[in-house]
Amino acid sequence: MNDLAVREDNHQLADTGQQQTGNAIISVIERAATNPDVDINKMERLLDMQERIMERNAKSAFSAAMAQLQGELPTISEKGEIKVNGQVRSKYARFEDINEAVRPVMQKFGFAISFRVKTGDSHICVTGVLVHREGHSEETTIDLPADITGSKNTVQSVGSSVSYGKRYVLQALLNITTSGEDDDGNAGGAYPNDKAQAEINAHLNYAALVRDHFPTIAAIKSALADEDFSSAAEAMSEISKVEQERLWKAPSKGGIFTTEERKQMKSDEFGAAMREFLDREAE
Repeated sequence: MNDLAVREDNHQLADTGQQQTGNAIISVIERAATNPDVDINKMERLLDMQERIMERNAKSAFSAAMAQLQGELPTISEKGEIKVNGQVRSKYARFEDINEAVRPVMQKFGFAISFRVKTGDSHICVTGVLVHREGHSEETTIDLPADITGSKNTVQSVGSSVSYGKRYVLQALLNITTSGEDDDGNAGGAYPNDKAQAEINAHLNYAALVRDHFPTIAAIKSALADEDFSSAAEAMSEISKVEQERLWKAPSKGGIFTTEERKQMKSDEFGAAMREFLDREAE
């Protein structure tokens, strides 16, 4: 049996064990609910435990499904063209093409995407929310200046920035990278201004970094969901210190690790596990 098969079997065994534990807790709660003498405080603790188990199982299912989805994402054709004086200036993958190409794969593995848009005085905030059927979700946000290039009115400016935002948060969440990207001036926006382009490039660079290390990141997330700090530390050590720092980005700014995962990685338990692993490697 090869390494991949062993890892898949181990993951299936872990999922089965987590499901059995969750079912056992549910049975205890059901029996306790029919007992008029049950201690309310104990009942609350049981309910809290069940909630934590469900959250952990949902995170593990999300990570496993994402790893499978990554292997089946298609290459997106760059069908959009930006022309200046009749000459093609650059090409880009249109949002509708990206969405159409990835939707069947997302549905296959139980994912759905939605967007939230907030507008300020001079900027547009677009958040993409990736939800898995087991209940766990992750999100990333891009904050863009309103696109006031050309002769756009207010409505066109908002529409142009939303178009940018939806495209780039979708790419970031699914780790899709395309080249020669720019908004189509005829379909909702000319070239982004310098500040907007810098922020877009930063998000794309981060998405590329996540894509390059995604199997390791998925292993870290799965281990953290199980509170297996030793395995999480070992997986983290596969990423260089420089790239660890680049990945350490707040989830509110599009970071791959959730607030809870970041809290776990800053904990004394994780630090001790990392030191123990490094000591073993040094021997």
